[in-house]
Amino acid sequence: MMGKITAPTKNVLVLSVATIFAVIFCYLNPLSLSDNASLVLSIAILMILLWVSDALPMPVVAILPLILFPLLKISTLEETSKSYSNPIIFLFFGGFMLGLAIEKWHLHKRIALNIIKKTGTGGDKIILGFILATGLLSMWLSNTATTMMMYPIALSVIAVISQNKQENANYAYFNLTIMLAIAYAANIGGIATIIGTPPNVAYIGYYQSKYGTDIDFMSWMMLCTPIAILLLIALYVVMVKWLYPNNIKYDHTSQHLMTEQITIMGPITIPEQRVLFVFGLTAFMWIFRSLINSSQQLFKLDDTIIALMAAVLLFIIPSGDRKTPEKQTALLEWKDTSKMAWGILLLFGGGICLAEALEKVGLIQVLGQWLSEGSTNVFLLVLMIAVISIFISEVMSNVAQVIVFAPVVSSMADSMNINPLLLGIPMTLAASCAGMLPMGTPPNAIVFASNHIKMTDMIKVGFVMNLIAIVLITLFVWYVVPMIF
Repeated sequence: MMGKITAPTKNVLVLSVATIFAVIFCYLNPLSLSDNASLVLSIAILMILLWVSDALPMPVVAILPLILFPLLKISTLEETSKSYSNPIIFLFFGGFMLGLAIEKWHLHKRIALNIIKKTGTGGDKIILGFILATGLLSMWLSNTATTMMMYPIALSVIAVISQNKQENANYAYFNLTIMLAIAYAANIGGIATIIGTPPNVAYIGYYQSKYGTDIDFMSWMMLCTPIAILLLIALYVVMVKWLYPNNIKYDHTSQHLMTEQITIMGPITIPEQRVLFVFGLTAFMWIFRSLINSSQQLFKLDDTIIALMAAVLLFIIPSGDRKTPEKQTALLEWKDTSKMAWGILLLFGGGICLAEALEKVGLIQVLGQWLSEGSTNVFLLVLMIAVISIFISEVMSNVAQVIVFAPVVSSMADSMNINPLLLGIPMTLAASCAGMLPMGTPPNAIVFASNHIKMTDMIKVGFVMNLIAIVLITLFVWYVVPMIF
């Protein structure tokens, strides 16, 4: 009797099949491409298959161009490696460091607890508090880290609320909505800033590399923060007021839990104050960068330089931690970076490298022109891209999706002589809004594991939120992008 196929064996089989398929495609060359173009497209097919199947870790797949491009004489190692040091990668590096410092000194927990305390402890208000706290934090931390932080707090609240047996209260609905609130608010909050979620960084990195034009932090926020706010409001209304009303009234026990948690944390510590100072200074410079640059001639700031300055400051400023004065350290030590998602940086580099290679051999331009011929109405095209992007993201990694489709939509825009951001931004934002399936985003998978969510419920809420996201993204991009960019 044949034993069960193990995960490593399955991955080797998938890797073998994907490689054989790519080799056969290159050999047959069904599109009658030049040798170089056929090679690059075959490598792209191989990488996409491995990303979608998860046969290898995504960052490992992202370093394949460093091996295959020089080996197959597509480009030199020196040329290939330049993509892995794109300035946008260092922007995210700085953002990661800031997030690590916020997490290390528990500033994120203090912010979340205080927001929830302020919104009140009736069932609806607790959900609103979690939506606001998670959405705010996810603007600056990764959506996965934000979800992991809010998840145990939510479980504690569920445990306390369940002890108070109120008449007509639906505790199952409360448990469901608080978990979905964390996942969806983390996804939505991430779209508001450039560093909020990896797809944003991936697209902006490609755009700046292709067009040599900067998308500054403030311009992105002017467009995307209103979308995020409206989606967070819609999330609250859809879950609490429409689909799953919990009817749980205010009670002193849950209020006491929030107060107790804040009391245990004590007054804001010196390290928290100093991290908050660096965070505030960084946000200030990101927002007012253009004004600072235009007011003097001594230096020129950009978002990456600001992020790196913040990272360096965190390693310089003493923590001032009074609990362990004998072990006085800076706000960040290098050992803290062991928690950083270094693989994401490789993933960006590999995506940028692949996109540049596809463009260099002319494949992206051909594909974009072919797709653009089927549509003459730009508004419907923006809508179509938002629809396709959000539903593809349900089954495909949103980072990989943006890496693959950014060159395609840009080429479509070039073929139609329209602003590429009209197609690129809806593709990017929609990729972060998938909410129907657990595999759509890491936050979805985390909360689904709580056993408080049924698949049918996630599909129901996710489908409604997908439709709302498509409408909001399409309208904002159509009317606001021409004004800002």
